[in-house]
Amino acid sequence: MTEMELPSAVQALVEKGSVSADDVLTLRKSVFNDGVVQREEAGWIFAIQNAAKDVDPEWETFFVEALVDMAVRQAEPYGYVSEESADWLIGELSSDGRIKNPLALDALIRVIDKAKSCPARLPAFALEQVKYAVIEGQGPGRGPGLYVAGVVTEADVERLRGILYAFGGDGNVAVTRAEAEVLFDINDATSAADNHAAWSDLFVKAVANYLMNVSGYAVPSRKEALRREAWVSYATPEISSFFQRMLMGGLAGVMQAYSPVEAAEDREARMAAAEEITEEEAKWLADRIGRDGDLHENEKALLTFLADESPNVHPALQTLVDAVA
Repeated sequence: MTEMELPSAVQALVEKGSVSADDVLTLRKSVFNDGVVQREEAGWIFAIQNAAKDVDPEWETFFVEALVDMAVRQAEPYGYVSEESADWLIGELSSDGRIKNPLALDALIRVIDKAKSCPARLPAFALEQVKYAVIEGQGPGRGPGLYVAGVVTEADVERLRGILYAFGGDGNVAVTRAEAEVLFDINDATSAADNHAAWSDLFVKAVANYLMNVSGYAVPSRKEALRREAWVSYATPEISSFFQRMLMGGLAGVMQAYSPVEAAEDREARMAAAEEITEEEAKWLADRIGRDGDLHENEKALLTFLADESPNVHPALQTLVDAVA
């Protein structure tokens, strides 16, 4: 979009380089007057965001709301981010493969969260941005003197949690192997750092969630989960609250959150089978843990967690489990 294509009011804000609360109110009335944010209007919003140096907090709220509306609700079936929209979002929110600022990343995470389904590359792209920021000390929320490269902060943990536990991505709520690999990469790079305490808990339970899913129990899609009374009983406005409750009981807690009503003995047998680590996943985990030559504390915690929760430890993992016993 060139400057000549911008409406005069938008062009004035771009030239001013700042956005007040009154400016946001005017934009709301204009952009949402027909009930939906059109692609052209979203382009205006990005033009303002890219030029603004001083913005009222109301702008940040408006920016995220408008982006979610455009990406998730602009066309039927509502809630599905198309391949084309995903390409457009990544292109607008990033430059040379890097997210432009913290607000852009937070907006992307909100889109992933609100979407019923979106291309897997959206959450993958978001995770890579956080990984880059953590390891290199650059990117969203990073700057000279603010952070040390190779340290996981509380904000990093919350962003990772928001991406991993969003309902978009592959269409179900299980952590994928690609996502688990990113967590291992971050863990390898920050093993000696003074990371925020919440990082260890997130790493252990997210990787365990992935292993549970591939070990005999298919975590349902969001659509299926919404039909289950067991899920609804846990549902809250905050997705993180649901996952915190779901994961509190270890792998068994993950399963119970999705279990349909069934006989106690059948449920017990199914849960025991699902908690076993399959040969393929055991080999993957055995190769992934200690890949850099060291067995880190979080990896030890993961092995301990799996040994405690899984009724049968696969032989491929036995040596590693014995090492932390």
